[in-house]
Amino acid sequence: MSLEKEQKINHLLNAQPSGVVYLSSWLTENGFSTQLLNRYKNSNWIYSIGTGAWMRVGDSPTYQGALFALQRQADLNIHLGGKTALSLLGKAHYLELATKQITLFGGSNERLPAWFLKYDWGVTVNYFSSSFLPPKMGLRSLEQGAFNLLVSTPARALMECLYLTPQKQELVECYEIMEGLNNLRPKQVQELLMACTSIKVKRLFLYMAEKAGHDWFKYIDFENIDLGKGKRSLVKDGVYISKYRTTVPKALENYE
Repeated sequence: MSLEKEQKINHLLNAQPSGVVYLSSWLTENGFSTQLLNRYKNSNWIYSIGTGAWMRVGDSPTYQGALFALQRQADLNIHLGGKTALSLLGKAHYLELATKQITLFGGSNERLPAWFLKYDWGVTVNYFSSSFLPPKMGLRSLEQGAFNLLVSTPARALMECLYLTPQKQELVECYEIMEGLNNLRPKQVQELLMACTSIKVKRLFLYMAEKAGHDWFKYIDFENIDLGKGKRSLVKDGVYISKYRTTVPKALENYE
């Protein structure tokens, strides 16, 4: 391989953090043709972990490095959310000693690529695409090893948990998480509630915040939050909360 090509591949390998996945689409945009990538592969510089995804030789792929690529190279809004974000931020009610599964959220038109879905990351990946919240609202950067990844802030993460209730997330656990969120910023919560399109999420969030007795709750402006019309029932034989026109489990209403 010529000196010029070696310099080009060295620039490629040093352009991103160690352990990152390189997307073929991003490499093409930066001047690396499929033919050139195959030459690098044959020269033992890089190797493929699936169609459209490459690693530098000597690096082992992790879901963090793959997610970093989706966020920074593909400019996708896919991020760590729900209970995973809460756990990373120290806000989960039950902290796992070892991560066995992760929750990712993305926009309604965003999908995880086939190579991401097929690769064994050592954890179960739960992915949910939805537009019930604006894609870039309520996110923050969090250092994860060599990578800074976008994760949901506590308020958004809890709303994502509530979005999954009652089929994929226990309501009582959501309330236990809410109890610990006593230092949320009212302005940020207000913005998320005003932008949220899920009536269920907004009603449950406000119900739980009021039940928890958080000081920041009194600064929320209900008049600018659309709570919809009609009644909502999450469970059979539950307790009807007239203020929020929602039927919740008895275990939740009676939780102290």
